[in-house]
Amino acid sequence: MVFINPKIDFAFKKIFGSEDSKDILISFLNALIYDEQPVIHDLEILNPYLAPKIRGVKDTYLDIKAKIKDAETGDRTVIIEMQVLNVEGFEKRILYNAAKSYSTQLTSGQTYNLLNPVIALTITDFVMFPELSNITSRFVLKEKDFLIDYPIYDIELIFVELPKFNKELPELETTVDKWLYFLNSARNLKNVPATMEAIPEIKKAFYIANQANLTLEELEDQEKSEIFFQDQRGVITKALRQGLEQGIKEGRKKGREEGREEGEKRKAFEIARKMLNVLDDIAICEMTGLTMAEVESLKG
Repeated sequence: MVFINPKIDFAFKKIFGSEDSKDILISFLNALIYDEQPVIHDLEILNPYLAPKIRGVKDTYLDIKAKIKDAETGDRTVIIEMQVLNVEGFEKRILYNAAKSYSTQLTSGQTYNLLNPVIALTITDFVMFPELSNITSRFVLKEKDFLIDYPIYDIELIFVELPKFNKELPELETTVDKWLYFLNSARNLKNVPATMEAIPEIKKAFYIANQANLTLEELEDQEKSEIFFQDQRGVITKALRQGLEQGIKEGRKKGREEGREEGEKRKAFEIARKMLNVLDDIAICEMTGLTMAEVESLKG
C-alpha cells in the first residue's frame, strides 16, 4: 500500500474534513484537545470559507472548520489548520482567523451572549516555540501580572509541533501518540500497523489515505499540492542559503577591512615611535593620524 502525505493540504482536508470523516475528526479532536476524554460526541463539519460581514475585511479559507455540539456546555466552533511552511505573518494569521471566526457568528441586531467559544487548533511541521519542550501548547487570555483567566474563556489557541514528536512505532502508547505518528509517518508506511489498526478511526484514516482508494482527479490534486509545497520549501531554503552566503561575504569583507585598518594602525605606531625624539607630539599626530593620547602612550 502507498499512503498520501497527511500533512499536505489536500490530504489533510480529505482525511479529516470530508463528509465521511466526522468520526475521524471527533477522535482526533478528543485526543489532541481533550486529553483523550470523550468530550465531543457529535459535530458538524462546516464550510471552511469565512466570508466577511464588514466591507474591507479579508476573506479567509481555513483547512477545516467544525461546530462541536454539546447540549450541556453549549456549542463551540473549532478551526483546524495544518501548516507545513513557516511563512511570514503566520502567527498573526492564526490570531486573525480565531478572532474572525468568533466575531462573524453574529448578524445585525443579535446580542453578544449568543457568541460561542472558538478553539483554534494549529498543527505545524516546524518548531514554533523553541523555548518550550512540550509538543502541545495552549494559549488563553490572562491578566498580565497575576495570570488570572479572563472571565470569558471563549478563545483558545492550541499549537501542536510535529517535529517535537519523535516516538517510534514500538513506543506508541496513547491515542495522541498514534495520531501524531500517523501525521508524521503515514507516507513512509507500507501497511497499517496493528497497534494503530486497533483504533477504528485511525484505521479508517489510513483507508482514506490509501492512494488506491483515490480517483485520478484526487491523485492529481494531491500531486499538485506536493509539488507546490516542495517548490515553496525550496524557495525558502534558497532564500536562507543566499542570506547566509551574503552574510559570510559581508563578514569576510568586514574582516578584511578591519584587518587592513589594524595593520595601518600598527604601522602608524611604529613610525610615531621612531619620531618621538625628532618631532614634537603635534607634528607626529599630523603625520601619522594618531591621537595625542596614543602618542603619549608610546612614551611610557
